[in-house]
Amino acid sequence: MTALTRFIVIRHGETEWNVAARIQGHGDSALTAAGVEQARALARRLSTQRFDVLVASDLGRALDTARHVAAACGHEPRLDARFRERNFGVGEGMTYEEIDRAYPDAFSRVRDVDPDYAIPGGESRGQFHERVRSGFEALAAEHSGKTIVVVTHGGVLATFYRHVNGIALRTPHRIPITNASYNALEFDGERWTIETWSDTAHLEGAEPFEEA
Repeated sequence: MTALTRFIVIRHGETEWNVAARIQGHGDSALTAAGVEQARALARRLSTQRFDVLVASDLGRALDTARHVAAACGHEPRLDARFRERNFGVGEGMTYEEIDRAYPDAFSRVRDVDPDYAIPGGESRGQFHERVRSGFEALAAEHSGKTIVVVTHGGVLATFYRHVNGIALRTPHRIPITNASYNALEFDGERWTIETWSDTAHLEGAEPFEEA
C-alpha cells in the first residue's frame, strides 16, 4: 500500500505586478509591503505545523516568500523550476486585458481557449499543465509518506486544481487563489484529494483573487 503524502501548497505574497494586474510569468516583480507581511503571517502559521521538506519555485517572488517560511521553520528552501509560473513569453508585463486582446487563445476567464496555443517565446497551457502535473507527482514519489510545503504561483495552483478535479484546460473556470493562501492536498499514489483550498485564516482582510 502506498503511503499517503501530504502537500501544503502556497501562492507567493502580493507583488507590485499583482497590484497592477500585470502578467508576470517567468518575469518577476518585488513583493509589496503587504506581500511581505502576508509571507510573515504565513510563516507564523507554518511554524506551528510539522513538515519535512520546503520546496520553492526559483522565481524571486516565490523564493522571497519561502525565505520567510525558512526563517520561522528551520527548513532551507529547495529550488525547483518545475514549479515556476507559466511562461507567457512576449506577453509578460501586459495587463490581463492587453494579453486577451493581443493573444486571445492564450488566456481567458470567460471563453474557451486553445490549450495548444503558445504566445511567442512562451508555453502553451497544455505544456504548462504537464510540467506542473508531472512535477507534483515526481515530488510525491521522491518524498512518499512525508509532508511537503511548496511555495509557488497562482497559475501553478490553478492548473493543478484542474488536474485534481478533472476540469478541461480549454474550459473557462474561475478558481480562487489568494496571495499567501494555504492550500492542502493529499496523494495516495493514484488519487489527489483536496483538504482545504485558498484558506486565509492567517491573513487579515485578504482579498480573493481568481485564476482561470
